[in-house]
Parts: sequence; structure tokens; C-alpha cells
Amino acid sequence: MKQKHNFLNNKGSKSFFASIMAIAAGLLFGLLILLLSNAKQALPAFGMILAGGFTDGLEGVGQVLYLANPIILTGLSVGFAFKTGLFNIGSSGQFTFGAFWAIYVGVKWTFLPAGIHWIVALIVAAIAGALWGMVPGLLKAISNVNEVITSIMMNYIGMYLVNILIVKYVFDPIKNQSVAVAKTAIIPKAGLDKLFHSSNMNISIFIAVLMVIVVYIVLNKTIFGYELKACGQSPSASKYAGINAKRNIVLSMTIAGALSGLGGGLLYLAGSGKYLQVLDILAPQGFNGISVALLGMSNPIGILFAGLFIGHITVGGSNTQLYNFVPEVIDIIISAIIYCGAFALLFKSIIGRFTRRTAKEGKEEG
Repeated sequence: MKQKHNFLNNKGSKSFFASIMAIAAGLLFGLLILLLSNAKQALPAFGMILAGGFTDGLEGVGQVLYLANPIILTGLSVGFAFKTGLFNIGSSGQFTFGAFWAIYVGVKWTFLPAGIHWIVALIVAAIAGALWGMVPGLLKAISNVNEVITSIMMNYIGMYLVNILIVKYVFDPIKNQSVAVAKTAIIPKAGLDKLFHSSNMNISIFIAVLMVIVVYIVLNKTIFGYELKACGQSPSASKYAGINAKRNIVLSMTIAGALSGLGGGLLYLAGSGKYLQVLDILAPQGFNGISVALLGMSNPIGILFAGLFIGHITVGGSNTQLYNFVPEVIDIIISAIIYCGAFALLFKSIIGRFTRRTAKEGKEEG
């Protein structure tokens, strides 16, 4: 019994079970929607969602990884800022701004050698996202302007500015979208497209995992990461300890923006027929990143698995059309999971109270 209490009292275990509860609640709501829509086909369709990418073998797994790449990066972006006490809701704008500059370099900078063209494009995407994320950070640090408000504004500014830049520099007027990038700017596939039988597959998943590892090390194994988290947990104590809180606010939002911008580059340099369109629509990957960060409890490793999970059920949801469900049904289910993900902290609190109560009862019995 004591070992059980110690396990449940572990901070990581609480976060894990809180996320599982949020996912379960969202899936149950999705099942209810399916039952109300078409009761006869609801259970087989729900099973298809749970099976996800595994239904289509390696090709399905490849599609899961392709869809997960950008939202893992935007999830890291939101989670990194949250760890430092900031709420980066501007990931969508940073993602779009980074995506545009990745495409711009991919189209215009054809003078670069084939081996480094795509690398430079990704670096420029990260820099663009960093600059876009820096603005709310500066406003927060200098004038104490709430980063939620400014980052939302930057989302729309970024969307409209990118529409203007596309038309001016990389526009395909026939299709109302950006033109295709040069082949040298496409991220190498390294044989993964043949292994997974999917043209979408490339080494992006390794880049995403690498960034997960880097963010984890920065946050948990460096003095810089400790200072960032200290500022987030107790700004007053951090200031008393001599930590430059304003500098860390700017750096936190800048790094968060770079991660989102890199996510945009990974998606639009995949060579999968994905183009930036001139539409007044915010990039959904940014908002999905918020849900991934919530489900992953802002832990880089948790964010990795949360991103893979969202990609998994997205692929499964596309297969529900076999049971006469519209493809948008998976969007409803993911939205429900996102909504329940916002309650992950509440679930964590409930688990904490439960473990404390059972531990107390165990002591009294002893």
C-alpha cells in the first residue's frame, strides 16, 4: 500500500493520470456524438478512431508521424513558455510567419547548395518565429502588457501580413497559394518514404524528437532553464535572488516563437503538396499545440506523446467515412479532448487530494 501511495504521490504520475483522465473524458464525449449521429455505426467508427494509424499499417503510422511533427513543435512552444509562467497563445502566428519565410527561402534562395538549402530554410523559419514571439515578450517585459492579449493580436497581424507577403513574393495566382519550393529546399526523406509507403515521410520526426530532447535538457539540466522556471513559479523570489526577470521573459517568448516557426518550416518543406493559401484563417497547428501542451502537462516528453496521440486519432478519424460519418467528426472529438485537456490541471488536483486522503487514512490504520 505504501508503494502505491508513493507512486501516486509522484508528480510525474499525477500528471500522467490527469492527462489520461482528460483524454478519456474527451473520447467518451466523442462516442456520445457518434451515437447521436448514427447509433448503428457508432461503435465500429469509434473503434476505427482508437485504432488510428495502425489500421493502415506502416503507411498509416507514417501519416501519424507526418501530422504530429508540427504540433509537437507548437506544443513545445506553448509548453516552454508555460513552464516560465507565460501563456504563448500566439503560436499560430509564429507558426505561419516561420512557414512563410521557409517557403520564401525555398523559392528564392536557389543559389544555395542542395545539401544546406533546406537547413538554411529551417533556420530562417526559426528566426522568423523567434522575432514574432519576441514582440509580446518585449511588451510584457517593458510595459507589463498581458502576453495573452498581445500574442492574440500578433496572430492576426501575422496572418494578414503573410497573405500580403505571399501575393508580393511567392504567389501562384491560378491556385491562390504559394508556389512550390525548389527540390533542394525539401527536407530529405532518407528512405523513410519507401519504408512507410508514404511520400509525406521525411526526417522531420527526428528533428522534432531532437528539439524535444534539447528543450528537456535546457529546462531541467541547465542553470538558464532553472532561472526561467524560477521566474515562472515565483517572480518575486527570483527578483530577490538577483535573476533578471525581464530578460528571461523576452528570451522565453523568443525561444517559444522559434519552436513554432520551426514547426511551420517542417510542415511546408516536407514536399507533400502543402502550400500556404491566401485565406483569412489562423493556422490550426498553433491552437492544436495548446492542447498538446495541456495534455503533456508542459513536459517535453509528455508533449511528444501527446502530439503523437493527436496525430493518431486524426488518422483514425479520417477512416470513419467508411461508416458514413463526415470527416469533420474527428475535429469535434479532438475539440472535446482539447476542452477536457484544459481540465487536466483540475484532474491533477483531484488525484492529489485523493492520494493525500488515502495516505492519511493509511497512517491512521497503521
